[in-house]
Amino acid sequence: ASLCTQCGAGCGVLVRVLEGRAKKVEGNPLHPISRGKLCARGQAAVQALYNPDRIRGPLKRNGGNGSGSFTEISWEEGLSILNRNLSDLSKGGKGAGLYFLTAPARGHLNALLKKFMATYKSPNYIQYELFQNRNLLFANRASMGAAAIPHYDIENTKYLISFGADFSTAWLSPVNFSYGYGQMRQGGEGRGKLVSVEPRMSLTGANADEWVPVKPGTEGLLALSMSHEIVRNGYYKALDSSGWSAFLNKYRPAAVSRMTEVSEETIRRLARKFAQTRPSLAIGGDNVASYSGGISGIVAVNILNHLAGNIGIKGGVAANPEYPAATVDFNNTITSFVDSAKAGMVKTLIVCNTNPVFTTPKALGTEEAVRNIPFVVSLSSNMDETTALADLILPSHTSFEVWGDDFAHPSVGYQVYTLMQPAVSPVYNTRGAGDIVLALLKAGGATPAWYSFAEYLKESWRQMYTTGKEMSASAPAFDGFWEKVLENGGWWKAGAEGGK
Repeated sequence: ASLCTQCGAGCGVLVRVLEGRAKKVEGNPLHPISRGKLCARGQAAVQALYNPDRIRGPLKRNGGNGSGSFTEISWEEGLSILNRNLSDLSKGGKGAGLYFLTAPARGHLNALLKKFMATYKSPNYIQYELFQNRNLLFANRASMGAAAIPHYDIENTKYLISFGADFSTAWLSPVNFSYGYGQMRQGGEGRGKLVSVEPRMSLTGANADEWVPVKPGTEGLLALSMSHEIVRNGYYKALDSSGWSAFLNKYRPAAVSRMTEVSEETIRRLARKFAQTRPSLAIGGDNVASYSGGISGIVAVNILNHLAGNIGIKGGVAANPEYPAATVDFNNTITSFVDSAKAGMVKTLIVCNTNPVFTTPKALGTEEAVRNIPFVVSLSSNMDETTALADLILPSHTSFEVWGDDFAHPSVGYQVYTLMQPAVSPVYNTRGAGDIVLALLKAGGATPAWYSFAEYLKESWRQMYTTGKEMSASAPAFDGFWEKVLENGGWWKAGAEGGK
């Protein structure tokens, strides 16, 4: 039992191993996120493990910057080179010149990376990937009080409106949402209805009962116009209804219809059905959040859910815990990193499991910025565009070779902690990213010399067990608790197996 890391959904998986080789991976039926299912991307994790193009050991550049010419070295030499560089930064009072750029990390690897950066007194720990949902998180913090993605209870809703949320493909948690959608369509209490509002027909739109084409960037206006109709027709009966009525007055269907190119009759019909059908649910996705006014668009969808009474109900929007390890730093961004690198402020860059040279727009000038950094280290296990510009490559394990954990985000309305454990021995001469960072901390005397990431992880879970009432109540002693966690592939609230 382990964790899929092919995207950020945090699905629990079962890896089938025969004669020391991983043969197949499927969803863990006990896991509340995956519920025994797995997408095509997760199925491909075995191919990532045995990819013949993986970097097979540490490399040092021996040609010009970006030449792609490297020499094989030992781990001892590679770590020694990096340690000298970090020591020089620290002694010279230039710790702020250290930048660590990684894919979004949660769980205890994230905590370790924060500790590593604090050791060198650098605030420049940046999590980046192409689709990072920052606007969605920021909008939720502004309108709902928490920088967390709530649980959209698609499974139990009866009327679902998707504003550009293509949950049938790769949005947020596709396995969990697809499972929920399947249950909604064949539920015992009647088949739910899906309306897809988007400027271009997606796979989700193609499967909808009704597809509503809308002018790009105006989805939020349509949501506010529906909210206007809900308040005007008396479906919202709270004491502050007059305030909402005044605020929404300028979003009358007649005016919004001209801007969205959706007819007045359609706006009124959708609002009426959304308010009358219980429960109903509106979700705002990438097509809304990615516009320049994306934050306002997501806030508009949240307002629609609030006025329709969908917050905190079964089949609506359920609050998820805002894990401290999953919070987003809205100040440290890929743009600020590129600007700092171009200005010569970045002295050493360590990049892990992300490829900004390829994924950022060419106009941003990320490649130029990375070339301007005196010392670049990559922990990637593949020779991607960013790694090709590195001075030193210390390749890390894939998910089936390493220890780790994850706090699913978005979760399903309660805490889901997933454990990642090695299914097979390392295929090549690679190391876990956590062990690489610990080796650097050991060299600086910041952690015991015998410490491994597996031990660090277990001790961290022991602390969670000791301080968490639900965890400690589930087993009389930590050893028994830990054995059960290894068997199940993680921990979630009692009785929640399989997402119940």
